[in-house]
Amino acid sequence: MKVWLPAGVLLLWALLALFGPWLPLSPDQIDLQRILAAPGDTAWLGADDLGRPVWDRLVIGARTSFLVAVWVVILSAGIGAFLGTLAAYLGGWWDLLTVRVIDIFLAFPGILLAIALAGILGPGVDNVIVALSVVGWVGYARLARAQVLSLKHRDHVQAAVALGAGRGRIVVRHLLPLAAAPLIVEATFGIAGTVISEAGLSFLGLGVQPPAASWGSMIRDGTRYMLVAPHLVLAPGIALMLVVLSVNLLGDRLRDRLDVRAEHG
Repeated sequence: MKVWLPAGVLLLWALLALFGPWLPLSPDQIDLQRILAAPGDTAWLGADDLGRPVWDRLVIGARTSFLVAVWVVILSAGIGAFLGTLAAYLGGWWDLLTVRVIDIFLAFPGILLAIALAGILGPGVDNVIVALSVVGWVGYARLARAQVLSLKHRDHVQAAVALGAGRGRIVVRHLLPLAAAPLIVEATFGIAGTVISEAGLSFLGLGVQPPAASWGSMIRDGTRYMLVAPHLVLAPGIALMLVVLSVNLLGDRLRDRLDVRAEHG
């Protein structure tokens, strides 16, 4: 598949997320005259059970998923890369402690931990970001640790040590640049996983709260009218599928381009 197709989908997703609030939309405007209206001229993707335009709410949902994905990946990758790099470079008890913590997190399904944390913290976008970040850093830490362990004995790193370079300089100048490629690929796939997880938490009522829109909450609300108004589920469902598929396709292309042979998931 041509790379421009998934890239176009993701560009549209990002543009809607960034500029959606400035578009002439009315996602919370109730119109009892067009409850469960089918797609048409007045609402080209139809209306929901309160007469609100599905397209308008789809755009707001795109902003929710985009912001959650960006923040979760930034926080998870930053924390995980820092802890994994530190563990591999320092070694000793710090490395042992980090590995044991990673093993504990990996012993439980990540989405179940996120659901538990979101349930404890309460519903809301901020709490979803915190819950997914707490769970998501583990993969980046494990990957960064593995990369740094294989890099820190290379000649240029040992030469920097012999010349008296500080630990911070060695990590920033000699280790992280070489470990960046697999971390970038991991982050790309992390975006897809985060979008799905956010939709799942919102579907369970642990994400954004009414009247705010999320693709997951739109799917949840639409399942009650699946037989009479399938567009309420199909619209956010197809949007979710296209975004996740596009991210994964670009991730595969990026991995091939960077020649990364690292596990992801």
